[in-house]
Amino acid sequence: MNSNTNTVQSDTYKWLVLALSAFTFTFVVAIPQMSLPVMFAEISTDLNLSLVQVGWIWGIGSVLGILVGIIGGSIGDRFGPRRTLAVACVLMGMAGAARGFSNSFTSLAFTTLITGLAQWSIPMNVHKACGIWFPKEKLGMANGIVSVGMALGFLSGSLLAATVFSPLFGGWRNVLFVYGAVALLFGIFWWFSQEKAESEEQAGSQGVGFRLAIGHVMRSRNVWIFCIATAGVSACVNGMLGFLPLYLRNLGWTPVAADSTLASFHAASMLFVIPAALFSDRIGSRRVVLMFSALLIGIGTGLLGFASGVLISAAVLMAGIARDGFMAITMTAIIEVEGIGARLAGTAIGLNLSVMGIANVFAPPIGNWMEKFGPGYPFFFWAALLFIGCSGYFFLQRPGLEME
Repeated sequence: MNSNTNTVQSDTYKWLVLALSAFTFTFVVAIPQMSLPVMFAEISTDLNLSLVQVGWIWGIGSVLGILVGIIGGSIGDRFGPRRTLAVACVLMGMAGAARGFSNSFTSLAFTTLITGLAQWSIPMNVHKACGIWFPKEKLGMANGIVSVGMALGFLSGSLLAATVFSPLFGGWRNVLFVYGAVALLFGIFWWFSQEKAESEEQAGSQGVGFRLAIGHVMRSRNVWIFCIATAGVSACVNGMLGFLPLYLRNLGWTPVAADSTLASFHAASMLFVIPAALFSDRIGSRRVVLMFSALLIGIGTGLLGFASGVLISAAVLMAGIARDGFMAITMTAIIEVEGIGARLAGTAIGLNLSVMGIANVFAPPIGNWMEKFGPGYPFFFWAALLFIGCSGYFFLQRPGLEME
């Protein structure tokens, strides 16, 4: 009787968990994150920030992510994603709202740093939840759907934050206060949600110890290759997205045109993420799709260094088509690495996010600094980081590389 009940729960409730996961990405992570680049003009004027300081603000949120990636993933493996996500959303709401009280570069940097503590605990536990609730043959689809939620949030934040939300709520500070309240609400949703019965029982009594989980993941060559490749892509995309709105404004584009171009990146990403994930499920090779996706992102970013007019929009769309699909497939591929699975998914994805965090901290300010040599140099630098990182795909070991 209990087995039948659990089966019914798994077949029906998993879609509610998937929806909650996707909207957590949308409203707690993506909208607040991508609102910053389009509000940087307003923020930098209010706080008198330089371009390099803007780059540090954009990258500093990843500092604690370097540490939290591993710890947050291991906590999720030990206690289950439901509890971990509930606490992370509450912390995200409190720290994210605190940024609205900033009155200098130092205070904004500090509160952004603390916000990253909670923000980076969310993605690996969302993908772990997908790994728990969905079988291997549907895992790519599930990760694709939650990535659509992320892309939708990126699109909404970049399109609406500066031109709609800021005037509506009375400035960038109040926008951050509203985002904080929404994150607190999602924390409540997660706390009162259900977790897959057998998973929750295992997490509470037989969960993987921190040392055992981290030690096992650290010894996986394929996981490290995915980490390095993803760091290269993330450094490229994160640097480009933080710089692009200011770059286009400096070219004489109107704020609406600049923000719309950034939004088109996320719109393209949102439209193609599920087809890319399903295609990787169908052909049975994650690596092929990942390499092609990285190629599109790198070429699109590099083209921005010398493109003008309509070619800028074309380059942004080229890079955007593959971004969230790349992330969804990467998270799926990491879970499928031999010896990882749903049981160690949090730790493995957490390590991936930690390495990404290192790249995200330094890529934006260094790239912004290179602007003094010419407006296109930041884009060349970020594209080079991507191609260097993704060269690791040629060294992936066969076991766990392809779907079995």
